[in-house]
Amino acid sequence: MAKQSGLGWTTLSVDDASGTPRDIRNDITNLQWAMPRGVQDITGIDKSAYERLLLLADFSITLTVVANFASNQEHDVFKTVSSTSVNRTTTIGIGGKSLANEVLYTDYPLQRSNSGELTASIPGVLADGTVPTWG
Repeated sequence: MAKQSGLGWTTLSVDDASGTPRDIRNDITNLQWAMPRGVQDITGIDKSAYERLLLLADFSITLTVVANFASNQEHDVFKTVSSTSVNRTTTIGIGGKSLANEVLYTDYPLQRSNSGELTASIPGVLADGTVPTWG
């Protein structure tokens, strides 16, 4: 199995409010995502160690962006987060593998630092109940 760096992204697209996928790789400086599972403790009093069941799958993502107000860039994708309630297909592709999920983005918090950077860290969560699966 070949090891993979975080360089050379082939895909990072997010649908805008109309459902058109937008390639926003150029505006992303950092991202993190997680695919956790819920866990239920089912340990009986006859046990000396935990017993557990896996429950629902989830997905969350946070995209850190540099503000880009040019047409079809990250601002056009996220400027409607506060005024629309739409699922946005979010596709990650790296090293020949891809992960696509329907995501609800919950905030577009632009922030200006004291040194002048204008950025946002945009949180999203799984929208449609489909188990996140790498393809």
